Amino acid sequence: MSAPVVLGALVALGTAWAVPRWLPPAVVRLREWVFARVNGAEGIPVPGPTVGVEHFERLYADPAADGRSRGAGLSDLFWYWLSPGAHMHQEHLEPGERYRVVAGTTRRVLAVRQPRADDLTTAATRRVLDGLPAGRTQHVRLRDLMMPVWAEVCYELVFDEACPADARALIVANATDVVAALKCTGLRHLRRRDPLTRYLRDRVDAGTCPVTLPPPFTAQETAWYLHGAFFTTAVVQMSEAMAHVLLDLATHPERQRGLDDAALDRAIDESLRLHPLFGVAHRITSAPITLPTGVSLPTGSVLLFNYPAFQRAGAADDRFDPDRWRTLTRRDAHFVPYGITANRACPARGVAPVMLRAATREVLRRYALSSSVSHSRSLPSRGPAYLTPVGFAGPGRLRLGVMRWRDRWADVGRSVRQLVFGAWMVVDARRLRLCGNYFEETAR
Repeated sequence: MSAPVVLGALVALGTAWAVPRWLPPAVVRLREWVFARVNGAEGIPVPGPTVGVEHFERLYADPAADGRSRGAGLSDLFWYWLSPGAHMHQEHLEPGERYRVVAGTTRRVLAVRQPRADDLTTAATRRVLDGLPAGRTQHVRLRDLMMPVWAEVCYELVFDEACPADARALIVANATDVVAALKCTGLRHLRRRDPLTRYLRDRVDAGTCPVTLPPPFTAQETAWYLHGAFFTTAVVQMSEAMAHVLLDLATHPERQRGLDDAALDRAIDESLRLHPLFGVAHRITSAPITLPTGVSLPTGSVLLFNYPAFQRAGAADDRFDPDRWRTLTRRDAHFVPYGITANRACPARGVAPVMLRAATREVLRRYALSSSVSHSRSLPSRGPAYLTPVGFAGPGRLRLGVMRWRDRWADVGRSVRQLVFGAWMVVDARRLRLCGNYFEETAR
């Protein structure tokens, strides 16, 4: 074989070997460019060139940064992802009496004492883990593993009764489809979401749903509200949070044993610091805002609050080190895992930390976790990991090496799918104009 042929073969082999390293980041950059081109120049990034990181919290808390959907083309995309009934999603209601009633209802449902929140979550986690094969190491996707847990927890919070299998299946199917669309790993399928809305509407009509909205809200609006607040956002966000926490622990096995509740809380905070659940929250200004720097933001400005960028600018590096929270303050870390109190903070901020701790405690009580996959905030891989019953031998270096190799190559195909599906959904959302049409119709 001639030298040029050998050299060509080596170059081809080297290029193929490097594909998992360079192609996914390149596709991410291309996807961001496509999104920006399709959405136009709308939006002021915060932090960014106009508003520095030091003004993030002050601007977020400004009373005039209170618009949510009306007047922003970007809202069409969020409404598209969160359909059906996106106009009843608590996070997308405009300020006013309707929002106050809905938010008050959510707070009452989530006003759970800590012991009950712990017991409720522990019991649901045990039921799900009891369904796994016993006595052997198994490969799981952590987000998929935890989704039935939060389906049961949220169902019991709303209905004050045990979650039946058929209802759990509807909730999981809905949440799985929503999160796949949000991550752009699949298209949205309303046929997987509508059955849950019909189930909730039937319960409201039958008078067997303890949580309802008062008149003038309709039964259908109550069903859409429950669907969006508890069985989409809550289930998706809590499943995502648990996947991040467990994957961080799986890739740092030395952090798993002997954790008391205080140590669990530190591990959870560290995971949420590295992988904040909120990406970019957009708000529309209802009045002009002038910052101390003299920068003036006119009425109707679309502010894009970037949580990951804000938290990365805090006084901590990118290592997973829960012990840093023995001395690190939330202010120094720019740590806002549940939003900012003055502007639609997460309504579950009081109960979510207790529930996350309870679920993590129960998983670690039974299993040692191990994983060698990459870990990003968006977690499109759903968090591959091995669960090994405590006291058993876990996967060896070869098995973990194969997992790492498979994850890198899976990321190649996944990133291309995200580019294609994401671009299609952005175009389709602009075509449907769900948000824009809604406000145009209600204004007539």
